[in-house]
Formats: sequence, C-alpha cells, structure tokens
Amino acid sequence: MGSWAQIKETHIAVVVLLGDHAFKLKKPVSLGFLDFTTREARQAACHREVELNRRLAPDVYEGVADVLGPDGEVCDHLVVMRRMPEDRRLAAMIRSGKPVEEHLRQIARMVAGMHGRSRHGPEIDREGGREALRSRWTASFGEVRALPDAVLDPEAVEEIERLTLRFLDGRAPLFAARVNEGRIVDGHGDLLAEDIFCLDDGPRILDCLEFDERLRSVDGLDDAAFLAMDLERLGAPRLAETFLHWYAEFTDDHAPPSLWHHYVAYRAFVRAKVACLRQRQGDPGSGGEARLLAELTLRHLRAGAIPLILVGGSPGTGKSTLAAALADRLGYTLLGSDRIRKELFGISPEQHASAPFGEGIYDREHTERAYAEMLLRAEMLLHLGEPVILDASWIDAGHRTAAERVARRTSSDLAALRCTALPQVAAERLARRTGAISDADQAIATAMAAMAAPWPDAIEIDTSPTTEQAVERALTAIALSPATVPWRFRRPQMEPG
Repeated sequence: MGSWAQIKETHIAVVVLLGDHAFKLKKPVSLGFLDFTTREARQAACHREVELNRRLAPDVYEGVADVLGPDGEVCDHLVVMRRMPEDRRLAAMIRSGKPVEEHLRQIARMVAGMHGRSRHGPEIDREGGREALRSRWTASFGEVRALPDAVLDPEAVEEIERLTLRFLDGRAPLFAARVNEGRIVDGHGDLLAEDIFCLDDGPRILDCLEFDERLRSVDGLDDAAFLAMDLERLGAPRLAETFLHWYAEFTDDHAPPSLWHHYVAYRAFVRAKVACLRQRQGDPGSGGEARLLAELTLRHLRAGAIPLILVGGSPGTGKSTLAAALADRLGYTLLGSDRIRKELFGISPEQHASAPFGEGIYDREHTERAYAEMLLRAEMLLHLGEPVILDASWIDAGHRTAAERVARRTSSDLAALRCTALPQVAAERLARRTGAISDADQAIATAMAAMAAPWPDAIEIDTSPTTEQAVERALTAIALSPATVPWRFRRPQMEPG
C-alpha cells in the first residue's frame, strides 16, 4: 500500500492518501480549459467525477464529502475513494518489467464496452467531428504559445501545427464517416497508465475527465489512443500498438493507421501542454517531459502523413514488381492502371488483350479512362486516410499533372519513382514474362520509351539488382525507412477489383 499518509498533487487537484482511503480536493484554478475558482464549480465537478468514474470502477468511488471550516460552515468538497495499492499501478508494473499483456487486454475490453454503452446524439457527434478536433488542437497551440516562458521549441510547435492542419484539411470524408458509423462516444477522456490499477479481480480505471463533457465527447479511437500514447511514453511502444489492436478488435473498428497516428499525436500534445502548465506551477521536471512528448507528437504526425506514391517506367523496368513490394512492406493500397484498364473493358486481369502500340484497349481513349478511374479511386482513398501507391507507366506529363492535382486536393504528400533497368535486364524480363497483367512486349516497350515525356521530378530507382535492394532505395528516397516510423499498424495492401 505504501506510506500510511501521503500527499500528491496535479495541476488541478491535491490528493491526500490516508490509510485505506484517498481524498481528492480540486484546486481553485482557472486554466482556460477549466474553471474551478468557485466552490459551486468544484462541488459539481466532484459529484460528476464520482458518477462518471463508477462506469469503470464502481467499487472505488465512494462519494463526495463536505469540508467544514473553523466556523462549521461548508467551505469545500472532497471526492472520497478506496485507496488502490501503489505497486499495482499499470505504470509501475511497466516500469518494473512485470507482464501486463493480459491486463491490457482486459482494459481494452473494458474501454470498448464503455464505448459500446455510451450515449450518442448530435451534440456528442458534433464534438467528435473534424472541426471540433481542429478547434481543440488550435486551442492547445494557443495555450502553449501564451505561456510567458517558452518550454517547447517554437519551430517544433510550428511543424506540429502544420502537419496537424494538413492532415485535417484533406480528411473531411474520413471524419464524416466516423460520425456516420457511430464512433463518437462519451468516453473517459484521460486514460493514463498512472490511473489504472491491475488488481487480481480485474483492472480499475480511475480519474475520468469530468470537468468538460465536450472534451469527453470524442472518437472512441481517440479515447483509447490516450493510453496507447502513455504506454509509448513509458517506453513500451509494442504494448501501445497491441493495446490499440485489441481495442480495434473489440469494437470492430477498421480505421486507417493514419488516424491511429493522428490521435496518438493529439494525445501526446495534450500531455505536453499539461506538462508546460505544471512547469509554470513550479514542477522542475515537467519541462523535459513536455519536450519529449512534443517529439512523440511529431513522430506520429510524420508517420500519419498521407503519401500518394507514383511508381512508373517503361515495360520491363520492374515498376509493377517494385510497386507491389512497396505496398506489401508498407501496408498501403495498390492501384494499377493495367488491372483497372481490363476491369473497365470487362475482362479478367489475367486475360490477354495484346494489340499493337496505341490500339485495342491500349488506345488513347481507353488509356485516358484507365488513368481517370485510377486517380478517382486514389482520391477517394486518400480522403479516407489511406496512403496509395499507383502503378502505371506515367509517360504522359498530363497524367502526372492530374496526379499532382489529386495530391493537392487531398492534402497528400506526392512522391514519384521512375524505374529503370539495364537494357538487357529489361529485355530478359519481357521475354520470360508469363501470367502478367500487362500485355506489353519489347516492341511496345521501345515505342513507349521513345514517346515518354521528361519526368524531372521523379526519383530514379534502378531495379536491375534484387527487388529487395530496389525497395530499400525507394524507401530511403521517399523518407519511409521503417526506422523513421514509431509504430506501423500494418494491414494487407488492397487493390479494388
């Protein structure tokens, strides 16, 4: 249990631990996002805290007690709680290396269950939508910048803001879909490993955010991401990823990995802001914590950025092999012009449709239709937070310009890779090609290479060595080396049709 009597302090409360009980006193503070300066506000917050926390820890929150002054009059209020054993804090167990996987699985199920029972309605949905999220981000940026002493590097805050707004700008359909699916819940709002106790008869999850219903009205994945962020902060990134996978499994949530990263980043920045406030209140170690949390925010925002990757080149240069290998490595959606072309023509991808260059299904009309459909599908996926790889020759500058417009409309990061190969290697590949979707032969490859428009913005990838070497070069070229990504919520690549 620890010492019989202890006092702990946060930026909004003082907790007195006495024997088997804990008593929480709200501080009379106003921090912008809350105002506890009146006794009535603190009393209401105490009663709300008990009511809300009984959802996940009914036997811990015993009620609210009045505090009497020397004159016998009520001067304040306390939340009365059953004291939890310090050594069973989830954070303490992780720091000491104790196994917590089964506890985390139970926690994921409990949080998912609470979300499943949550109230729903227009007011809650509105607070969990894209514009409300943008407002919360913006408010946090303002609060951090308003502090008299800059704790965080202003350039880091600028980059965090830029990446945040870029993601939000291009993802309106994703957030609308989350609302339509009923994913917005009255959640916990403050899931931290320090406030979760792993007891023999199951976890107890404490300290729900009680002072602002709007801040609890969030996407359920956003709520769960708070604990995932905290697990990573404690040095357990794999546990963080596993916890979110369990949550997604229990809620049947197929959100794109980019949204996982965005919500983890949001929660990290919220905690960074809190750490800045604690330093202002006199906690000397909070400044370093704030900076580490800002770095965590940036890592996830960078990992959650949405790329549109063009992989092009003449037949035989290995573009389709490289595109497929990249999609497999990264878990991105792969769309190919050859497959879509045949789908639009009403034949199976494996069926041959050989024709001289520029004729049959490879004439100008069918080519334009194939590229337009491929870019239309890519745009829909990018708006939904799904990174996309487009496998096509890209020899026409007009098609590349159309892809650039899609990237701009979806606030996505465009990267272009142009595959090359030694002439003898390309010829050998074309000669032994069997079962490929493409019908191109050496004559077509020669004709396409002759009419290809210059592509100065593309990064050249020589695929003559092994596919693995080409993949590593491509990943480095587009700054997607696995070492730069904190977690990768991998899923199999998809190709509609």
